[in-house]
Amino acid sequence: MIKKVVLAYSGGLDTSVILKWLGDVYKCEVVTFTADIGQGEEVEPARKKAEKLGIKPENIFIEDLREEFIKDFVFPMFRANTIYEGEYLLGTSIARPLIAKRLVEIAEMTGADAIAHGATGKGNDQVRFELGAYALNPNIKVIAPWREWDLNSREKLLAYAQEAGIEIEKKKNKSPYSMDANLLHISYEGQMLEDPNVAPEEDMWRWTISPKDAPNTPEIITIEFKKGDGIAINGVSLSPANFWEKLNELGCKHGIGRLDLVENRYVGMKSRGCYETPGGSIYLKAHRAIESLCLDREAAHLKDEIMPKYASLIYNGYWFSLEREALQALIDKTQERVEGIVRLELYKGNITILGRESKNSLFNAAYSTFEEDSVYNQKDAAGFIKLNALRFIIAGKARR
Repeated sequence: MIKKVVLAYSGGLDTSVILKWLGDVYKCEVVTFTADIGQGEEVEPARKKAEKLGIKPENIFIEDLREEFIKDFVFPMFRANTIYEGEYLLGTSIARPLIAKRLVEIAEMTGADAIAHGATGKGNDQVRFELGAYALNPNIKVIAPWREWDLNSREKLLAYAQEAGIEIEKKKNKSPYSMDANLLHISYEGQMLEDPNVAPEEDMWRWTISPKDAPNTPEIITIEFKKGDGIAINGVSLSPANFWEKLNELGCKHGIGRLDLVENRYVGMKSRGCYETPGGSIYLKAHRAIESLCLDREAAHLKDEIMPKYASLIYNGYWFSLEREALQALIDKTQERVEGIVRLELYKGNITILGRESKNSLFNAAYSTFEEDSVYNQKDAAGFIKLNALRFIIAGKARR
């Protein structure tokens, strides 16, 4: 029997209905948890909504997790230059383990025996929340209302809300799409996007200016790295969250980071989504640029080989798995000397590397110059090539 449950609560229609439904069906005490991870909307109104629905003040948790989100989740992910299926920067995926972590921690703090979420039975988020929760507390119970109730349409949800006395806000300029936002990205799904051959309308994009309307003058910026993480923009040191906010501001201004993608969900179906990841797009380019100076060839190539596996682990909800942690240890080891400054030009949706410098640079002009040098004997290459060709030579003679 479930006596108390911690609900991931946004204050919107779905989670407000879930809050009431939990009391009606499970007859349990409800604790609400609302996370600010940089979604760009006020989270405090969720407190009043929860109170109106009968939640005790001591059972309402509203937390600013922006710094932790970037420092402990986004930065570690970008140390691997992580992209899923060649394009997606995992903006939704990487936020879920942090929310799952706090759900479990609040459950332990309040003596709750279950957590609840508003993810549907068709998507990836149900997997991410629940794998994260079970990894951190194998005894936790999980309630996923969308897999239990029959409120499977907007009309049924609205009818339930009206009958339960749940106030439905009608926001001006409300998007018709299903959206998810945090400091790393904003996503759009549903409606006309369910046809992969229909181009999104310009007014769907909420963050970035159209590249066609972006400034006609390029902007040159610098990003400074230490141990593989960004620490300063244009010479100004910033906290992780402030760093990302500034990078987003620059990317949005120049129309950077739009993506239209058909991806493979973990549950087995394909889905079409559109994403804006302005700061992440700039950061990925800059991080690869500083790594090109500081990383040994084989370490860099090994990172590129394991990255798709690492990306799948995050996408599929295995952030707290032993295998992800093992890969992270390897990745973090490669970042110990990734330090320096990258200079970039931002212009109408494009990111161009103009230069990079590092005190740990492995670029040595004395060896790589096309001019005369005194450190490299070109005759050595003959033996190098002959040894590497030896298996071809032996196999060729065997065939003859």
